[in-house]
Amino acid sequence: MAPKDTPPFPTKDDILAYIKENQGKLSKRDISRAFHIRGDQRIALKKILREMAEDGLLDKGHKGHLHAGGELPPVCVVEVTGLDKMGDLMAKPVNLKGQKEGVTPPPITILAEDKRGNLSVRDHALVRVTRNRDGKQISYIAKVIRKLERTTTLVMGVFRQEDDNIAHVYPTDKKNRNQYLIAKCDWNGAKEDELVLVDAKTSKSDRRHMGPKRGIVKECLGTLDDPKSISLIAVHTHGILTEFSEQALAEAEKSIPPTLGNRTDLRHIPLITVDPADARDHDDAIWAEQDTDVKNEGGWHVIIAIADVAHYVTPGSGLEQDAWKRGNSTYFPDRVVPMLPEALSNGLCSLKQGEDRYTLAVHIWFDKRGKKIRHQFVRGLMRSAAGLSYEEFQSAHEGQVSERAAPLLDTAIEPLYGAYECLKKGREYREPLDLVMPERKIQLDDEGNVTGIYPRQALDAHKLVEEFMIQANVAAAEELEMKGWPCIYRVHEQPSEEKLSNLREFLASLGYNFAKGMVQQPKLFNNILRKVEDSPHSEVVNIIILRTQSQAIYSTDNQGHFGLSLARYAHFTSPIRRYADLMVHRSLIGALGLGKDGLAKLDREKLVETADHISKTERISMIAERESTDRYVAAYMAQHVGEEFSARIAGVSRAGLFVAFNQTGGDGFIPISSMVGDYFRHDKELHMLEGEYTGIIYQLGAGVTVRLKEANPMTGGLLCELIDPELISKSKGKKSKSKGHRRGGPSRKRTRKQKR
Repeated sequence: MAPKDTPPFPTKDDILAYIKENQGKLSKRDISRAFHIRGDQRIALKKILREMAEDGLLDKGHKGHLHAGGELPPVCVVEVTGLDKMGDLMAKPVNLKGQKEGVTPPPITILAEDKRGNLSVRDHALVRVTRNRDGKQISYIAKVIRKLERTTTLVMGVFRQEDDNIAHVYPTDKKNRNQYLIAKCDWNGAKEDELVLVDAKTSKSDRRHMGPKRGIVKECLGTLDDPKSISLIAVHTHGILTEFSEQALAEAEKSIPPTLGNRTDLRHIPLITVDPADARDHDDAIWAEQDTDVKNEGGWHVIIAIADVAHYVTPGSGLEQDAWKRGNSTYFPDRVVPMLPEALSNGLCSLKQGEDRYTLAVHIWFDKRGKKIRHQFVRGLMRSAAGLSYEEFQSAHEGQVSERAAPLLDTAIEPLYGAYECLKKGREYREPLDLVMPERKIQLDDEGNVTGIYPRQALDAHKLVEEFMIQANVAAAEELEMKGWPCIYRVHEQPSEEKLSNLREFLASLGYNFAKGMVQQPKLFNNILRKVEDSPHSEVVNIIILRTQSQAIYSTDNQGHFGLSLARYAHFTSPIRRYADLMVHRSLIGALGLGKDGLAKLDREKLVETADHISKTERISMIAERESTDRYVAAYMAQHVGEEFSARIAGVSRAGLFVAFNQTGGDGFIPISSMVGDYFRHDKELHMLEGEYTGIIYQLGAGVTVRLKEANPMTGGLLCELIDPELISKSKGKKSKSKGHRRGGPSRKRTRKQKR
């Protein structure tokens, strides 16, 4: 019987044609089967596949799967880079094997309706790609398989040279305890004490190495001696965008100064802005008068005018894309990283004194009890009569009138305080959560050095402006709900039952009762705060009640604002610095027919994603701002190492005590290992450490004396030791456990046995 004819060995063209026709997870084995290749022919196939890869005809993807050269594998990892004009996500491949240096990868689009993963800019995702056959340029449509956790091998640290050939980089993140060994060939121009970005990616051989991790300097960011590097650490650590796209900058520069057109003319009304003395952007102005309607005797008419950012930042524009990526402005002691380019944020969108500006304003009428009667939104043109600081505004009301404030005393300033007295009645009726949390202001000189840290004074002027803004925000949410238009609400949910249970147990240990089973309202917390107002427990109870609260977020589902005791609430008053406000403005413009630049179809489709995205960017900014403040405080405290300070216990953990310095507000840490003289047990529910032998108790909120041992401006860490002569004297005898002596707290109502 004659043997069957052996199929001809495939050519490179045959193999390439087969791969293109059979997109999927193709391996060398699949090709062998397709062309009936057996035995020694497999060696020849391996050789021809290697040649095709070297010639760029083939590329290897995930797990060795083959695909045509110059094309993406069917499944790959991508990074989201931005939005296109249609509102779809743009992406680029990540860590693609065979990708040639300097060659721009083909564009990848993730359609807006693909909700899987809920992706934001810089997120990574595993996707399945399909070649887009439309057009001459190679492009792909990607379908999300799953979102990947964002990882990076880049570490920021300070470069320290050990000798002529070796250097170490010490991370700025105080949670990262590694040191990175840098060989001289990988210094890349780094100098002593310079901030650098290090690629800490390691090979298998490095992972077996027992010494410091290896790294390569990728970028030099300036010297640590420069005080302005402090906020730069937070900017780089959290990936906060500082550069605008060329398109966004060009659009901002080409923006045209305002004209009246068909807008409502508000320039005859003496609206004023009231902001911090060092504010550069002014996005809200206020005015008030006694209501002239005889049916509303004793009532008030107020106007809150907000910068009309929506006129300049239009859907699909470069400004829109950059603002969406940022989500909000980020504020550091020495700088602002704005959401919009300076030509808008400090220019045409800022309500500068004496200059015409576009505005979206709301008129609100209140009765004499401070209850809102009605409101009306208008799109207008305004001219700020004055830009006053909070201090200047309040001083004028109290009789110390500046030259700038004098002409406005009777027409703006006094009526505003009169309206506020009325609005306070409405605020007292709804009774929002009334926490007292001290704030600190960091004062810098022209070089960026800290010259002092002072308590931030709470003025009636702050409360007045805040109440006006709250009323405008409520009016915006109510208007959109009434018109049936979508809205991004500012949501603050009720505390969880678990947190409430912990709060009850803690308050019970102090002798206070927090009723169980009642409908949760802010006034229940306020009742407790009033009871402890003049007691030693006031500060600790404020802290614990704050920690009991949920975190406010943005959402398209209205769940009310618990802290403000409001059924509906949306951010409307700060569109220069918050993307959420811009979306609310657009929705109002569309709902009220105030222009053609209202909420676009793509805005509506992406609104859920946008709410989630800006909630994330807000949290990132808050963390970055807090870390930067910690570093500035540490830089200031470095000159006081070895000195003693009064402080309060701000946190208790198994590892030790977190303390807040009374004078500067800086946060320090006392390791439990340094608390010599006793063995301390941690009680999580009661937020305290209790000595096994002395019975001495250190509880949240208690006053202590500490010595500053170390202040690290690089990480923001303050290391302290406890100064307590009583602990030392009691510990000498090592007596059996005695009745507890609480630092700043009352005697406990229950023993441990009862608590169990």
